[in-house]
Amino acid sequence: MQQKLLFFLFFACAALLSCAQEITNKDEQIGMAVLAAPEETRAGATVLGYDGEGNLITLREGTNEMICITDDPDKGGFQVVCYHKDLEPFMARGRALKAEGKNGSEVFEIRENEAKAGTLKMPDQPTTLHVLSGSEAQYDHTTGTVSGANYRYVVYIPFATPESTGLPTKPIVPGGPWIMDPGTHKAHIMITPPPQAQ
Repeated sequence: MQQKLLFFLFFACAALLSCAQEITNKDEQIGMAVLAAPEETRAGATVLGYDGEGNLITLREGTNEMICITDDPDKGGFQVVCYHKDLEPFMARGRALKAEGKNGSEVFEIRENEAKAGTLKMPDQPTTLHVLSGSEAQYDHTTGTVSGANYRYVVYIPFATPESTGLPTKPIVPGGPWIMDPGTHKAHIMITPPPQAQ
């Protein structure tokens, strides 16, 4: 019995050590996160990343309007995002609800009701989320670059509709702009440029 317990503890510790080693260092997380931001905003962006236990924390306080989140080491593929600070109440509320165990539909409904009630502050002007992601993307720790990832731009315009924007509800051409979730707090313009040849 004692041998089995020691065996279990050994592998439990090994697994924890392996997870801890997968958490990249602070400077690398920052460099990775800001790849999604416009180049001129990278140096002053606030950056959120992960501590040794996988908790989302602030790695760097910024001086401009951008907030970036580094790649989650617990998820497959690669994804970093940067967004305007006026979207932070919306983003933070979503993270909090997911941490409570709410599913996607529940998060949407709760934020929709709160936005309509005025208890969830949504941006007064169009605000952009920049996404750099790829299911097979690879980050090069030596060069600080990523391959196999593509950009996507999400411009939030709460409660906008096709009629108020003149946009279609699906792209007319590959990568063309279209409006998603029209008429809701989460209404946004999607712009997904076609993947570039690697």
